[in-house]
Amino acid sequence: MTRLALVGFRSDANSSYRRGAAEAPPLIREAMFCESSSTWTEDGVDLPREAFTDAGDVGEGDGADTFARIEAAVAHLLDRGHSPVSLGGDHAITYPILRAFAKTYPRLSILHFDAHPDLYDEFQGNRLSHACPFARIMEEGLAERLVQVGIRAGSPPQRAQAARFGVEMIEMKDFRDDLVLEFDTPVYVTFDLDGLDPSCAPGVSHREPGGLTTRQAVDVIRRLRGRVVGADVVEFNPRMDSSGLTAMVAAKLAREMAARIVGPGSGA
Repeated sequence: MTRLALVGFRSDANSSYRRGAAEAPPLIREAMFCESSSTWTEDGVDLPREAFTDAGDVGEGDGADTFARIEAAVAHLLDRGHSPVSLGGDHAITYPILRAFAKTYPRLSILHFDAHPDLYDEFQGNRLSHACPFARIMEEGLAERLVQVGIRAGSPPQRAQAARFGVEMIEMKDFRDDLVLEFDTPVYVTFDLDGLDPSCAPGVSHREPGGLTTRQAVDVIRRLRGRVVGADVVEFNPRMDSSGLTAMVAAKLAREMAARIVGPGSGA
């Protein structure tokens, strides 16, 4: 039986424009187990607090030390036979997370929800920016396939990078409600909340109108054909979430992704 682990990474030093994502993990965790909502997922998997080993939160370190701490925390959980569900933090954390996953899963695919491709070689002089993680991941060969869903802010430099790395980019202008994605390798799902339309998740630093609804995103996750081995939800900025809506949406997505790790068809 696959054992789920919940771990938070309170890191946003590599954010551009606005900080605040480091404050998110405790709020997502609180929303996941809030009595106002059910712990049951849409496919009938019950995920109460006891379903997870809670590894707590890892705080910001100094420079590259932060990434080393993130990678070590995830590697420790994987070595113990856990399947981590990570709570960000900004999207830069996915790079060290995937460095740990690649050691356990040498053939790995990534399903990436986002408004932005996050494929810049560098952004504002920072090669570890939250705008760059998938450039680092693909150039290091940490995944053999990257599928991006919800993109609607792809700049020419990022499109060139997508072509270089063979990225499969499903832009919102081309999105279809009956989308079914198939993978023949283990899959890691990473969900940047600005992939959703701001009406569904206003609590993000970079609001891009015209995005996925929560319904559409959950359906893509549920219909995914493949073995999901880990997931993260990132870029929730509580400072932009006056109603608490985005925290609940982040919790919903984390729970549904966790269900794909342990539920029917998981291979667990």
